[in-house]
Order: sequence, then structure tokens, then C-alpha cells
Amino acid sequence: MRNYFLAVLLVLCSIGTLKAQGEAYQFFTSKGKKVDLQQVLKEAAKADAVFFGELHNNSVGHWLQLQVLKGLQAENSDLVVGSEIFEREDQLNLDQWFAGQITESNFEAEANLWKNYNTDYRPVLRYAKEKGLRFIATNVPRKYASLVSKAGLAGLDSLSPEAKRYFAKLPMEVDMSMPGYVAMKDMMHGAPGNPDLMIQAQALKDATMAESLFEPLSKGKKVYHINGSYHSKDGEGILWYLKKEFPAIKIFNIHMVTQDQIDKLEDANATSGEIILVLPSDSHTTY
Repeated sequence: MRNYFLAVLLVLCSIGTLKAQGEAYQFFTSKGKKVDLQQVLKEAAKADAVFFGELHNNSVGHWLQLQVLKGLQAENSDLVVGSEIFEREDQLNLDQWFAGQITESNFEAEANLWKNYNTDYRPVLRYAKEKGLRFIATNVPRKYASLVSKAGLAGLDSLSPEAKRYFAKLPMEVDMSMPGYVAMKDMMHGAPGNPDLMIQAQALKDATMAESLFEPLSKGKKVYHINGSYHSKDGEGILWYLKKEFPAIKIFNIHMVTQDQIDKLEDANATSGEIILVLPSDSHTTY
């Protein structure tokens, strides 16, 4: 009998181990406490702006991104969605598609789509359109970020008033001492290009994405924004510019990382956001 119970215990332990190894994801608080999606949504419901800092090519992360959108929309039918993947120049195409004035195929033919749009982002867009949500193209056009990386922010001064509609209002502040920007400069050490100008280009993206959300937030709308994790990590980037405009804003930041083991949050990832979404290092990627 004793051997029987030992055998049962061994099987149960093995099942538990396999279950832990087979989990696709795990949410943690910044203190390392495990939470589930419903708990994440409960906390997100209290915020004015919810950010999902993604790894652009992670399929599991994109699926969870959609689940968060569904949960937020279920509690707020007037939710406003925005994303880094669309530049401000695509706003007209987005508006016309969502209004039924052009077809989805026309939209996709004319918009500047990322290479993994069909698999990773299209479901989010389709859901937002189905539910009648407003969707904002928040990012600066690449050509202007490229100009800044070569000539600095001063290079934008000579552009036409029409062109200046597509990026954050000038003059704009850049805090070169922000840890994320300092880390970026360190990573570029020895690489071609001027690191300070590259940081200015990054800041232009952050400031433009933040400014794109000013109007709905000023009207009391709840915002859900999807962007690369670097743009909202540690409350910096987009969030820094947003808090300068709205000091009292309540922001809820979901930050995505990968780890070899997802059962415990690694210390290096603990301060990245209010919620850290941990995915296995070998989870599926689309490129």
C-alpha cells in the first residue's frame, strides 16, 4: 500500500511538473505575484490609459493583446484604441475602412502594413472595427524619424506646415538622461551613426505616439495603446511624455518579456511595468 501511494504521489508530481513546463504564458505583478487574465483586466479597468508593450513578432503575445482588448471593450464600449504599427499618414485609410467607405482589401493595399500584419495585427483591427471602436494611427512616419536620425530635431524646422501635422508639436523636450535612452546610447557604442541623433529620433516616435492620445484623453475617453515594449518600459518613452501633459493620469502598463522558465519572474524584469507578461523563450514567432 505504501508503494502504491508513493507511485500515485510521483505521478501527481510529474503531472504538475509537465503542466508548469507546458504553460504558454504567465502574468506577474511587479512584486513577482502570479495573477491571471481576469485579475489583470480588473486592474486595467481602473486606469485612464492601458499600454500593452509587445514583442512585435510573438504570436502568443498578440493573442493575449486581443484578449485584453476584448476584456476592456466589454467594460467600456467607448474605448479608443491606438497603435504604433500605423503611422499618422494612415489615419485617413483607417477611418475610411472603419466607416465602410472603402473595403478591407483596399485598406490593406494602401496602408503601410508591417510584414506580420495579417497574422498578428489584423485580428485586433477587425475586432475594433466590428465593435465600432475608434482606432488611432499614432506613430510618426518613418521618413521623418529617419530625417531626425541624420540631422536632429532641427531638421524638422524647414518642413511644411502640412508635414508638421504628422509628428509631435515642436519644439519638443528630449531628456537624454532617461535610463532607456542612456541604455540605447550604450548599445550603439561603436556602431555607425550619431547616438544622440538616434535618441532624438526615438524620442520623436515616443512624443508623437503620446501626443496622438492627448485628444481622446482630454475628453475623458479610456485609451488602449499597443506598442513595442521598449516604448513604454519602466514608465519611460511614451508614458513620460503622456505624464508631462497629464500629471494625474492613471496608467496601467503591461510589459511583455520572454524567459527560459516562466514559473518565476526574474529580477531584471520586475520593474518593467505594473504587469509583466512572461512568455517562454521558445514560444512561436512570426519572423
